Amino acid sequence: MSEAAEITRRAKSNLAFALRILPPRQRRDTIVFYAFCRTLDDLADDDTLPLTERRMRLAQWRDALTSAPAEGASLQRSVVELQQRHRIPIGLLTAVVDGCLADLEPRRFAAWNELDPYIGQVACAVGRVSARLFGCKDPAADAYADALGRALQLTNILRDIGEDLDRGRLYLPLEDLERFGLDEADLARREASPAFLRLMAFEADRVEAFHREARAVLPASDRPALAPALVMADIYTSLLACMRNDGFRVFRTRYRVPSATKFAALARHLPLALRARLRG
Repeated sequence: MSEAAEITRRAKSNLAFALRILPPRQRRDTIVFYAFCRTLDDLADDDTLPLTERRMRLAQWRDALTSAPAEGASLQRSVVELQQRHRIPIGLLTAVVDGCLADLEPRRFAAWNELDPYIGQVACAVGRVSARLFGCKDPAADAYADALGRALQLTNILRDIGEDLDRGRLYLPLEDLERFGLDEADLARREASPAFLRLMAFEADRVEAFHREARAVLPASDRPALAPALVMADIYTSLLACMRNDGFRVFRTRYRVPSATKFAALARHLPLALRARLRG
């Protein structure tokens, strides 16, 4: 088993699950990219390593993308080969690295227009690369990737708010907290107060608006190629609904989508994926 495949197997993430719908050749390429993202994210979160070492290793990844991989770094070589083969803009890959570098020294976001560029690095750039690996041809696929990336990342932010606080991170815009009479100290108490629930409902509405935007800009010609993204959209819609219906008990519960729901999403979009294979 390749290094990338082993990293993906261990992760057991929603994205790794959605990749099952791809034909073997595309799946192998997308697994390499997923392993790249997973490795960077895990490195940024690895509290067992000194901050300086994490920064150095992420910088080495950036250097590998813009110059040459380190000797013996098989995953780095695989990512560089992937970039060259698919002509992926280097800026999309370095954006992911820069997003992980930003997580090393957590900052606060005053407003949505400050948070959005960060989401662009860690989610929208990932979506744009994925669209290219899936075989999308319509430039509108980038707009779809951006809207869906915002929806998925903000869902993760809502789900992981407690874990992020443990790491000194707060991604929700401070102006949103202020809108509902909250501040960071209120969140640190980890209480599901009425004000907190109103804040979470407000953010959930924003997520749903991004899902609607994604559906509106979805290019019809690339719909079959985007079958894995549609699976992800369904899984994350279910995840958000689960949190909302359960009263956003995010400080007490690690929300997960049941396997049956995931397989139902996979089956729902399998005909599209098969159509993409026939076209290819």
